[in-house]
Amino acid sequence: MPQTTTLINNVTSVILLGLTDFRGFRIPFSSLLALIYGATVSGNLLIILLFLLSNSLRAPMYFFITQLSIFDLLLTSDIVPVLLHSVLYGGSTMTLIGCIVQFSFFVISDSSECLLLSVMSYDRYVAICNPLRYHSIMSYGFCVTSVSVIWVMGFMVMLMYVLSINSLHFCGPHIIDHFYCDFQPIMQLSCSDTTIIYVEILIIGVINGFCPFIVIVMSYVYIVLTILKIPSNTGRHKAFSTCSSHLTVVSMLYGTLLIVYMFPIRENSPTLSKVLSLSYTVVTPLLNPVIYTLRNKDVKEAVRRIKLVSLIGKDF
Repeated sequence: MPQTTTLINNVTSVILLGLTDFRGFRIPFSSLLALIYGATVSGNLLIILLFLLSNSLRAPMYFFITQLSIFDLLLTSDIVPVLLHSVLYGGSTMTLIGCIVQFSFFVISDSSECLLLSVMSYDRYVAICNPLRYHSIMSYGFCVTSVSVIWVMGFMVMLMYVLSINSLHFCGPHIIDHFYCDFQPIMQLSCSDTTIIYVEILIIGVINGFCPFIVIVMSYVYIVLTILKIPSNTGRHKAFSTCSSHLTVVSMLYGTLLIVYMFPIRENSPTLSKVLSLSYTVVTPLLNPVIYTLRNKDVKEAVRRIKLVSLIGKDF
C-alpha cells in the first residue's frame, strides 16, 4: 500500500477525484463526454476551415470567431481527456508538474477568451455605432495586432500564475476534489502562507477579467442606445441580430465564471461548483460554434458553397 507523506516539497503527484457523484452512471456519462468532445472538436475545426476556405468570411468578425474556436479547442482538449479518464477509472493521477501544466493551458485559454470577447464587443460597437468608418478602424492590421496582444497577455497571465505557484512549498494532501487542476485546489496542496498570492491573483483577475467585462458592458450600452434611435422595427431587429450571438456567448461564459469564482460556493457545495465548471469547460466550447453557425447566414452560405464546389469537383 503506497505511503502518503506530508513533508514539505514531497508532493510529486496528485489524485483528481473527478465527478464522484456520477460514478453510478460511468458508462453513459463517459459516452456522452466522448460525444461532446468529438462534436466540439469537429465544430470548432469546421469554423476554422470555413474561414480559411471561404473568401466571404474574411471579415474581422469571422477572424475573431476563428480565434475563439482556437481557444475553445485548447480549453476542451486540456480538460475533457483527463475528465473522461477520471470518469472511466474513478479518478486520475498526474504529476504535480502535469497538474500545473494543465492549469497553465486553462489560464491561457480562459484569460485570452475574456480579452477576445471584449475586442469582439468593440467590433460590434464600431459596426453599429460607426459603420461608415468600420473598415478603416477594424483594419487587417488592427485585427492581427489585437489578437497578437491577446495571446501575449494570455501567456503573461499564465506566467504570473505559474511563478506564484512555483514559490510555494507543497506538503499535501495530494488529493484534489475536482475534475481538473484549478487554482484553488492547487492552493490547498500547499503548506505555505498564500495570503500574498491571493492578493496578487485578485489583482490579475480584476485586470484580466473585470476590465474586459467593463469594456463589453460599455460597448453594449452604446450599441443599445444607437439601436433605439433606429426608426424602423426591421432596422432595429437587424442591428441587434448582428450582435446577439456574441451577447449569448458572453452571457454564458461570464455568468458561470462570476458564480464559480466570485461567490464562495466551493466549500458549501462542491457538486454545484463542479457542475458550473463543466458548463464553461465542456458545454460552452461545444455551444460556441453552434451559436455562430446556426444563427449566421454568412456561415450557412459558406457551407453551402463549399458543398457545391466539392460536388462539382466530383463530377469532373
